[in-house]
Amino acid sequence: MALPLRLSRNGEHATDTELVLSLAEAEHLHASLCRALDGHPPPRDVPDCRDAVVAANAVDAAHALSAKVAEANRRSRGAL
Repeated sequence: MALPLRLSRNGEHATDTELVLSLAEAEHLHASLCRALDGHPPPRDVPDCRDAVVAANAVDAAHALSAKVAEANRRSRGAL
């Protein structure tokens, strides 16, 4: 996955680039952003992924998701 980024320095546009992430890295980034934004109301038009959860449950869920993503990656590599 490639996430477009616009970087700035001292408030002025410096460059446009991409942050290239594996699917697992993108999922971890998504989970981290959800946790960081927890407590702030989400926009009305986004999926509800920011419900408050116990930290241990979030970590367990992230590990389980990572394992599923890793398995899917292994299967897709095998199909190539």
